[in-house]
Amino acid sequence: MLRRASLVILLLLAGCSTVATVVTAPIKLVGAGIDVAVDSVTTTQEEADRNRGRALREKEEADAKAAKKAEKAKRKAEREARDD
Repeated sequence: MLRRASLVILLLLAGCSTVATVVTAPIKLVGAGIDVAVDSVTTTQEEADRNRGRALREKEEADAKAAKKAEKAKRKAEREARDD
């Protein structure tokens, strides 16, 4: 009788860990999903620095292009003024 009771208790306890694993699995998955979602939304300092550098480079290139265009227009206007 005692042997049967201990066997039943062992089986129940073994089942408890399986049940606990099955019950906590969705919670662990949701937690992992939140970590992934937060990670994909947040920006690291390295990414922010890289993005800032890219933006500065693009602005410098646009400014240089505008200055070159203005210089070309100025030379054209001077040339036309001399030709008149």
